[in-house]
Order: sequence, then C-alpha cells, then structure tokens
Amino acid sequence: MPSYSNLLILMRGFLVINRSLRSIFRTHPRELSSNVLVKYLNLHVHGFVDHARPEIRLIPIQSPCLRHCSTDVKTQNDPGWSKKLDLRSKLEMSIKEGQLDEAWEAFEKFISLYGFPKLTLLTQFIVLLSYSSDSLWLQKAYDVVLTVLEKRPDFLRPDFLSRLALNLARTQMPVPSATLLRVMLDKENLPSVDVLSSVFLHMVKTHIGSCLASDILIEICEHLLQCEWKERISTKWKIKVPSTTVFNLVLNSCVQYESFIKAQQILDLMPQMGIVADAGSIVVIAEVYQMIGHRDELMKMREIVDRVPAALNCHYWRYYDCLLSLHFKFDDVASAAQTMLDLYVRALHRDDGFVTEDQDLQKTNFLSMGSSNLGTNVAIMVKPELLRNDLVLDSESCSPLVSFIDGTLVPTDTALAKLINACKRGGNVGALSSLLVRFQRELGVSDESSLSFDVVGACIQLGWLETAHDILDDLKLASVPVAEASYMSLLCAYCKRKQFGEAKVLLKQMKKIGLLANLPDEEVIETCDGAIPVKKSMLGSVLLRVSREEEPLSPMVYEINSSIFFFWRAKMMEDALQSFRRMTEMNLQPTAQTFSHLVYGYASLKMYSEITFLWGDIRRRMESGGLPAERDLLEFVLLNFIKGGYFARVLEIISYMSKHGMFADKLKYKREFLKLYKNLYRNLKTEKARTDAQSKRLEHVTSFRKYVGID
Repeated sequence: MPSYSNLLILMRGFLVINRSLRSIFRTHPRELSSNVLVKYLNLHVHGFVDHARPEIRLIPIQSPCLRHCSTDVKTQNDPGWSKKLDLRSKLEMSIKEGQLDEAWEAFEKFISLYGFPKLTLLTQFIVLLSYSSDSLWLQKAYDVVLTVLEKRPDFLRPDFLSRLALNLARTQMPVPSATLLRVMLDKENLPSVDVLSSVFLHMVKTHIGSCLASDILIEICEHLLQCEWKERISTKWKIKVPSTTVFNLVLNSCVQYESFIKAQQILDLMPQMGIVADAGSIVVIAEVYQMIGHRDELMKMREIVDRVPAALNCHYWRYYDCLLSLHFKFDDVASAAQTMLDLYVRALHRDDGFVTEDQDLQKTNFLSMGSSNLGTNVAIMVKPELLRNDLVLDSESCSPLVSFIDGTLVPTDTALAKLINACKRGGNVGALSSLLVRFQRELGVSDESSLSFDVVGACIQLGWLETAHDILDDLKLASVPVAEASYMSLLCAYCKRKQFGEAKVLLKQMKKIGLLANLPDEEVIETCDGAIPVKKSMLGSVLLRVSREEEPLSPMVYEINSSIFFFWRAKMMEDALQSFRRMTEMNLQPTAQTFSHLVYGYASLKMYSEITFLWGDIRRRMESGGLPAERDLLEFVLLNFIKGGYFARVLEIISYMSKHGMFADKLKYKREFLKLYKNLYRNLKTEKARTDAQSKRLEHVTSFRKYVGID
C-alpha cells in the first residue's frame, strides 16, 4: 500500500503527463504511435514512483514530437547539469557587467555544448554586442543573428534587428546592415520610418552604402506597389512608405556618386508612392535631371520655383545652376541669356519671386514627370516652401554659375564668361548684345557699373577686339548709353596692336557721339598708343579660363540622348535605334546614358536578346577607352541578363566588375535569380545534359549559383 506522500507524487506525475500529451497531440498528432505512447507512460510512471523527489528533471529526446519527453532521468546534482548552470551564470554575469570577451567565451562554450540559451539571455547577449562601437564585435553580433535566423527565424524581434541594422550602418558596415533590412523586408516588418531614415543617413556616406541604400529603397517601393493601396495606408500594415527625407538622402547620394540609372528608377517611383516633394526634393531632382541631361523636365519645374518667396532663395540657387548648366550644354544661348536676365532683374528689384500673387503661392502644386503626349506622365505633389530640419540644404556655398549674395541670386562671373564664350564661338554676338541692351533698359544702371562695361572690358582683355566693337555698335544702334571708358579702352587696344585702320573707324564713331570731338585723330592715336594698359578684371580672367576649357561632349550628344529617351518611353525602339545610328555616323561618342536608355527600352519590351548585342558594343568601347566603365550601367545590364537567362553574359559582367574593383551586390543577384529560377538545373548533372549547349548552360548556371552562395 503506497504512502499518502507517494500517492501525491504519483498524481503530480500523471498531471505532468497529461499536460505533455495534450501538447503533443496538438503539435504532432500523426507521429504519436501507440508504442511510443506506452513507452512514454511506463517511463514517466516508473520515474515518478521510484524517484519521488521534486528535483527530477526531464531530458529531451530526439523525436520532434516528443521533444519534451524523457529517455533518462537526471537530477540537478549531475555534473553535466551543474556545468550548464555554471556556464549560464557566467554568461549572465558577463552580460550584466558588460564584459564582452568573457561573455563571448561563455557563449561559445554554451552553444557548442547545449545549443542556444533561452531567448531572453540570447537577446541580452546580442544587444551587448550590438551596442559596441567596435566593428569586430558588431560583425560577431551580425554572425550570431544570421545563425539564429537560420535555425530559429522566429526567435528575434523586429525592433532588435532594427537596432542592430542601425548600429551597423553607423559604423560604416553597409553590407550587413543592408542584409538585415532585406531580411526584415522579406518578413514584412521593416523598421519605423524614423529608424529607417537614420539607417539610410549613415549608409549613403559611402559609395557602396549608397548603392545598397538605393537598391533597398527601390525594393521596398516595388514590394509596396504589389500590395493594395488600402493595406499600404493602414495603421496595421507593418511596412510604411519611406519618408520624403529618405528619398532626398538616397537621390542626393546618387548624384554624388553618379548613379544615374538608380536615380531615374527612384524618380519614377516617387509619384507612385505618393511622396510629397519639399524644397530639398526639388533641388535634388533638379540635380538628377542635370546629371541625366533631361532639360525639358528641368524646365517644367521653373514655374513652381519662380513663385518661391525671396526669403527661400538660399535653398534654390542650385536649381538655377542646374538649369543654366544644361542650357550651356545644349548650346542654347538664348535660353541661358534669358535665365540670367531674369536673375539679374530679380536681384536688383529684390522682389518676392517672379510671381507674387498670394493666391498663386497658396495653390497646391503638382509637378508633371514624363510626357503628356505619350500618356506616360504622372504628377508628384510639390510643396516648395516646405523645409525639413532632417535634411539641411547647403545655403552658404555658391555654385559655379549662380551664387547667393545678400539674400539674392545672381549669375557668377563664370556664367557670364560661358555666355560670352558661347556667343563668340557660335558667331552669335547679337544674342549677347541683346542681353546687355535689355539689362541696361530694365535696370537703368549707370554706364560704368553696367554689365556691358564689364563684358566689353573682358573681351578687350582677351584680345577679342572685333567682338567688343560689335557689342558697342549694337548698343549704339539700340540707343543704349555706353561708358566713355569702354570706347577709350578699345581705342587704346587697337593702337597697341597697330590696328590703326580700325582705330580711325572707332574714333570717327566716337566723335559722332561727342567724344574727343576737338582733338585731331593723329594726336588721339599717338596718345592712346603710349597709354598704360587697362588693369585686368576678374571677369576677363575667368573668361580666359573658360575659353581654354574644352566641352567634354558635343551639344548634339545631349540632343540625341534626349531623343532616344523619348523614343524608348514611347516603346518606339526602331526610332531609338535609328537615333543611335545617327550618333555613330556623326562620329559622336555614345555615353553611358545613351546605352542605358537603349537597355531600358529593350528591357521594357522583354527583348533581352537585343541587349546582348548592346553589351558587345559597350564592352568594346570600354576596353578601347571610348566609354568609361560605369558600375551603374554594368549592373543594370547584368540584372537584365539574369532576367533573360543569359548566364554566360552574366559571368562576363561579373568578371569585368571584379577586374575593375567594382562592388557586386551578390545578395541582390541571388534574390533576383531565386525569384525567377529557384530550381533551374538544380538536380541535373553535367553528364545527363543532352546537348553541348545545355551542358554549357548548366555549367554557367552552376558557376553563378556558386558565386552568389546558392546550394
């Protein structure tokens, strides 16, 4: 007859068995055979009857359905159990005291003997590593997290991964930081908008980080576009649309590192994501358009920017610089002159923008992006007066063509020198004279403080006497008063160069307007010949430098690139290809933008075989030095070859990028491959290939899978 205490122990044992069996039936009902059940009951009943002690511990067995069951009964006095407790205590104490070396040593021993510690302890350990400023410990934290995610993907919380991703980015470890963000994106649980902004802020400080930040932003947007709009705006939806600040940061880094293809992709996504552009957005979008050469798109923005109050001029000088820069690149002297005149007028009148009606400033602005003729245009909401503290625009510096001085925007001497040089080179001095006439009439400044006085003086300084004389004639015909000093400077320059015929013609003109009327010609010429040369001006020095600079590209290259861009957007690839042929027939060197437009067009039509021919041309030009090796272009072609299944070409580009030390985003290529060809040739062996072509293709696919870490 068992004692009362033994009966209580036996009842407790059956209660434990009952709870365990309920759990097993819920999780693995099919794996629980009658033999296993009987063995389990006998074991535990025997254990509780023979070892009626409360310190009994059950040891897990191998069967997944009985992981809480026991095949042995051990007590806490067992040496192995004691060692486990000691290691766990040591790990806890090291974490509490912040001893990284001791904690790492204890963790390594514990995991090698017993596997992962309990979740709370594991989290505390990784948090300790994550808060270190040492990249070595952060790398170890990242390695541990990857191991945990592989074994127990549900173990780590999203906020914990967000913290580690931020710390990795802050320590300039963009690759592991980006990997964690992609893991979180796959789990549809990204960091909060503020944390994500901070991660991107640190990532874009390096070229590799900028590439990864651009890719991740694009991947987030593409993921959101696949979801219903109601889900995206829902407060319960775990992936929020990235903020305007994130787009500004990433676009700015694309400009800094000349990643023109990624910049174009992000620009296309902004309206689709409902982004509201602020002052920073307008400026960085303008810089992207300048980099790509989209002058028409840049000119669309001017209507909005011109209405901005003068108090915000310090934030918009870069926009006007980009606009002027493209006018000069397209050799559009008239547009450049008009833009400069507008800035001069605005600066001297100190008005509150070109359009000052209150109702215009209060309107909701929409910026059209794309072509309305093709039906491809979309609009992005713009708030040009909205400034954000989280993205500080450079308001102190001046650009090459526009400067911010005393609250106003004025063209620099470089801009004026470029205009003078373009007019002289193109034989269009009349456009320059027209600008000077309009400037003098609208502003009514004194003769020797006028723009014409500076321009004529600079031309004389460079020996462009004929140009200076033409300008003076145009001003006289327009009845614009000219400083006497301008005439005298030109007259002295003629005499110094022994161009006495031109000097007499000029002197005759001067006497007609009442200058030197009472002096004989010979006396005037003799006096001018011995006169001291005019002091050199700053504008003259800048004009000398600008005149010696060679334009890297012909204006026709920008024109043809714009045509190709228009045609591919319209899916008119025959016309785009014809424009490309015209470029080569004119002996003009295609640029990376030229080829990117063509690749874009063929990719949009899924004509990947045509891209293989383009790749041959790209490779030849890069090897001959006619085309710079652009990572952005190479990766874009590579990704399209993955989509088209041209893995031999993929390996060629990978080899070329490796040879030139370019960063390769292996995880991105891996994700793209798995999305399209998860099981491609996975089980096919080389000896089973039916043809040589299939054998080669298998070899290329296998090499690629190995390169990106598949299998």
